Amino acid sequence: MLKTILSISGKPGLYKLVSQGRNMLIVESLIDKKRFPAHGSEKIISLGDIAMYTDTDDVPLKDVLLAMKKKENGVAVAMDIKKATPDELRAYLEEVLPTFDRDRVYLTDIKKLISWYNLLVSCGMTDFENAPETGDAEETTAD
Repeated sequence: MLKTILSISGKPGLYKLVSQGRNMLIVESLIDKKRFPAHGSEKIISLGDIAMYTDTDDVPLKDVLLAMKKKENGVAVAMDIKKATPDELRAYLEEVLPTFDRDRVYLTDIKKLISWYNLLVSCGMTDFENAPETGDAEETTAD
């Protein structure tokens, strides 16, 4: 499921892959269900390709989302990420992923993680386990 959910740099929220065209993808916003083309020149990344930095190996986003789902019993995170202090955000992620790399995982990453989780839960997309395995988990930051 996470392979078809996309993040587009510069655009808020998450997007579902609907179709592919020449040099573009047709995506649908999970927030307002509007469809539009996302061009190859935009930085588009699948949630299935994202991993979180830890002190040892990188952990696929799927595993982090599963840990959040278990902690929250399948409901949205109650924390207000706009009003939460940096210590509260780090403490939350430490409960979910105790070995996260405190130097390479920024506060903006934690906020984005929580907002993505809440958006997926509000859309009823909580079946993170059925994401297809890709082999190596890697941090993708370009292209």
